[in-house]
Amino acid sequence: MNTSATPGSIVLTEVGSKAVVLALDDHQVAALRAAGLVTVSPVVGGQWKIKAGRKVGAIRVGNLEIEVTPKVGLANMLFFLGYATNPGFRPEDVAGVPTAGLWPALATSLIRYTRRALASGPLHGYVTVDDALPLVRGRIRFGDHAAARPGVPLPVEVRYDDHSNDIPENRLLRTAVQRMLAVPRLRDADQTDLTELDARLAGVRVLPQGAPLPVWRPSRLNARYAPALRLSELILRHCSADPGAGRYAIAAFVVNMEKVFEAFIGVALREALSSYGGHTETPGKWPLDVGHAVRIEPDVLHIIDGQPVAVFDAKYKIEPGAGKPTNADVYQMLAYCTALNLRSGWILYAQGTEPPTTWPIRNTNTTIGYRPLNLRQPPEQLLKDVNILAHLAMHEAAAPLHHPA
Repeated sequence: MNTSATPGSIVLTEVGSKAVVLALDDHQVAALRAAGLVTVSPVVGGQWKIKAGRKVGAIRVGNLEIEVTPKVGLANMLFFLGYATNPGFRPEDVAGVPTAGLWPALATSLIRYTRRALASGPLHGYVTVDDALPLVRGRIRFGDHAAARPGVPLPVEVRYDDHSNDIPENRLLRTAVQRMLAVPRLRDADQTDLTELDARLAGVRVLPQGAPLPVWRPSRLNARYAPALRLSELILRHCSADPGAGRYAIAAFVVNMEKVFEAFIGVALREALSSYGGHTETPGKWPLDVGHAVRIEPDVLHIIDGQPVAVFDAKYKIEPGAGKPTNADVYQMLAYCTALNLRSGWILYAQGTEPPTTWPIRNTNTTIGYRPLNLRQPPEQLLKDVNILAHLAMHEAAAPLHHPA
């Protein structure tokens, strides 16, 4: 069923929403298709059908705003994103996120954490600077000087260490602040607060859009920056903003929840399995056949001393009625266990609707386990559930082998 609407603010729900029909111009259609948040298909008379899928986030194209809300909740979605990139990301880094829209949530959280980070003033540190100066400072770059101005003594090409606020931490903060400032139609109060924070970081270089993010390492000195830095990285990886090079100012924050779930589970299991030694591959890569012509790629594979010991597959199936394990999923895991010579394998379902189940497979020593994961629960409890599963899998791997009757 389709619902007609006029351009403005439209909120859809991941996967389950009805389609909305809108009158859009060619520029809006192109922007929506480029962002990939929703599917856009023509109807009649300049009308377009907008449908949500498994991507969540928000896009603003001039005065048109479309938001697709995640079924797991906004704060949990942001936590999964952050943790999948950096397991140092903590639940408190997204605590208190407003629920009334993605853009206000991101802006308000960034303001709050950046304000705390800068409460004692911006951090300073030593950075290496290459420059041409009328006098020698630091070390002369003889090769660069000879190439730039042969036979001319001044200015001289030098390299020196400068105590400056232009350090990786501040570059991340200022770039995230400016990225949010480029989002059209932010609330006036948020615009004012972000502008004030940007002014406090004057002199710090802004990273070009798409540039690699600078690396920072947690320390005693930058501890007060950590929540703001983690949120800034999240914004810079997933938020794009064009202040109006074309007909409309455009901003988009788009996330593929299926990929986020798989990445989150991979990192959470890797952290939980680290105490057992070995290493975790996400995804694992292993030959299915003797000739290595066919390969399998389970989502998570833990290996010790070159041998597989535990295998997991994550399934993000949240459509109505899709929370039950399917025969195909069990067949797939059985193939993994056979090729890997494992006695057990584990299928993890996002929002699974069936209770935890195990299936001993006939005429084999293999058991397939199914575990539903409640992605709406607090992140601390979800990580605890994943940790329990990891320990169960390793216990099963170490258990004595029982031959089938």
